[in-house]
Amino acid sequence: MPIVAQSTETTDWVSRFADEVIEESERRAPGKPVVVASGLSPSGPIHLGNLREVMTPHLVADEIRRRGHEVRHLISWDDYDRYRKVPAGIAGVDESWAEHIGKPLTSVPAPQGSSHPNWAEHFKAAMVESLAELGVEFDGISQTAQYTSGVYREQILHAIKHRGDIDAILGQYRTKKAPAKKQGQKPVDEAELEAAEGSGAAGEDDGSSTAAGYFPYKPYCGNCEKDLTSVTSYDDDSTELTYACTACGFSETVRLNEFNRGKLVWKVDWPMRWAYEGVVFEPSGVDHSSPGSSFQVGGQIVGIFGGKQPIGPMYAFVGISGMAKMSSSRGGVPTPADALKIMEPQLLRWLYARRRPNQSFKVAFDQEIQRLYDEWDRLDAKVADGSVLPADAAAHSRAVRTAAGELPRTVRPLPYRTLASVADITAGHADQALRILSELDPEQPLTSLDEARPRYDKAEAWINTHVPADQRTIVRDEPDGELLKSLDEASRQSLRLLLDGLAEHWSLDGLTHLVYGVPKVRAGFSADATPKELPPEIKTAQRSFFALLYHLLVGRDTGPRLPTLLLAVGQERVRALLGE
Repeated sequence: MPIVAQSTETTDWVSRFADEVIEESERRAPGKPVVVASGLSPSGPIHLGNLREVMTPHLVADEIRRRGHEVRHLISWDDYDRYRKVPAGIAGVDESWAEHIGKPLTSVPAPQGSSHPNWAEHFKAAMVESLAELGVEFDGISQTAQYTSGVYREQILHAIKHRGDIDAILGQYRTKKAPAKKQGQKPVDEAELEAAEGSGAAGEDDGSSTAAGYFPYKPYCGNCEKDLTSVTSYDDDSTELTYACTACGFSETVRLNEFNRGKLVWKVDWPMRWAYEGVVFEPSGVDHSSPGSSFQVGGQIVGIFGGKQPIGPMYAFVGISGMAKMSSSRGGVPTPADALKIMEPQLLRWLYARRRPNQSFKVAFDQEIQRLYDEWDRLDAKVADGSVLPADAAAHSRAVRTAAGELPRTVRPLPYRTLASVADITAGHADQALRILSELDPEQPLTSLDEARPRYDKAEAWINTHVPADQRTIVRDEPDGELLKSLDEASRQSLRLLLDGLAEHWSLDGLTHLVYGVPKVRAGFSADATPKELPPEIKTAQRSFFALLYHLLVGRDTGPRLPTLLLAVGQERVRALLGE
């Protein structure tokens, strides 16, 4: 894809695509709003992989808005797609839902206990709420509403009139064998398949040959509502169509110029919408790069509707730490709402903004989230002091604000790993958490937990939902008398140095200096000595000292960072557990 000269000082991928989209929009529809698009199927939980389908055009659209252009970001809710199968792991859903397979998603009951009118609205609502928290501005389009109100009637009749041309395009790919799957290659994303309606080289329905010849349109049965129908005859002049349902045996004859209970098959539906909406930019999953995929074929079919294929990148898949590529057909797949329970919107936006669309990345739900937050905070500091690189500054700007303004943020963004440790140790006791956090920086003490929110709440949620019980921190009730008695003189002296310095160093920075300094002082060096000034064995001595402290305080080899742990336990209890 050619990239034109950029018009901003940044060099990030968003700016480069914005340049190209603005130029292409002026070429196609001068003076009109720029149109970018996403498509989502509410066939189950809409996961973090699907979010890339939204975030990529959102970031580009937002850059275009920042430059003063009018832009529309369309999200097509593919809620008129067929219900393909019963997803695993959804509360209140069992195999009895299989009776609805073949119906439109908006005709399937919502999971038990839901307050929403149908299956599609239930899963759509969670995504809408998450997008609002992420600052994503969009125009939502229900495909159920579009089809059942007759909005696409002319496009449907046009497609059927030109069904021979469509069939000829599709025929170029039907005889081609699907490429052999390479070892280790990721499977086609099932979220993409959920927008599809049958089988084919890429799992996408392109219509079928019937008694009426090739037909790119599927009626939903007037009796059972399922799409297990076959067109038996069609008259082009009168638009009279007869179909039969293989599920219930029902058949009827209708006039298609006044019939609104059916839809174009996916490989025709998508390009039809490109032309109808005038979409200039829309990304697609990497599975669409294969011959015969809906994006590739759509680039030819769209011309039948008088439109052009959108420009846009193929985006790579998104995973999560410790899990394989996500598929919404499996239970327990993390959604944007799940991520936003444990991380601030700025961090989640940054993960999508900092990587080019063709680069895969992972969203962390394990210990890696602490490292990501450390990296984010370092970037924040570089932005504040002006030492940040231009591309990193651009990604940061796209994370913290949109064209509409700044996203809400934590007033005192204390280190996430510190907040998580405090939440772990205090086990939900807000007063204890505030006591510890207020001692982190005695010169600027925290006066209310609200100053540390929402980051504190996110860290607490992560501890409570993603840290296994056997990894939680439980401080000893009583000193480990046997261990204390068994200590050699060197270990006793190390504990004495620590205890003697507690009162003077009782802050996060002070205790950090103290616990790292004790092994240095024991070895005859200054507590301020840098690693370059110290022999390698000092690191070994530090690790041994830290392990001793963890055993005496929590009965394990490791735990939260020691300075945070000491603050959490409190001076009096620390002294008791260390044998004073």
